[in-house]
Amino acid sequence: MSKTIIHSPDAPAAIGTYSQAVRVGGAVYLSAQIGLDPSTMLMVEGIDAQIGRVLENLKAVAGAAGGSLGDVVKVTVFLTDLANFAKFNEAMARYFAEPYPARAVLGVTALPRGALVAADAVMDVSR
Repeated sequence: MSKTIIHSPDAPAAIGTYSQAVRVGGAVYLSAQIGLDPSTMLMVEGIDAQIGRVLENLKAVAGAAGGSLGDVVKVTVFLTDLANFAKFNEAMARYFAEPYPARAVLGVTALPRGALVAADAVMDVSR
């Protein structure tokens, strides 16, 4: 199977040796997003703003791949402070509808550019 590289101008440009997303068949693998504003490439401030920006960035990449957050089957969340788990959970309920995707939440010591949160996803667009 061939792979297709996905890019959205509405999400931050890759800041390393990776693509925003890769589609293989009906599966789309969305790279982790941090709270970078795509128009400035600067980190938004505060955990609430970063969570919102991460989810908006994932939404933009999902759209560029021909899907939506409703097509996401798995999300992995990385938090530098697990005390922010409830905040992410509240935001996720605003961006995703039931049935919710599978999810893992991991506490990490650091993220790129001093981010407080990051999330990646796997999406099924095989319809």
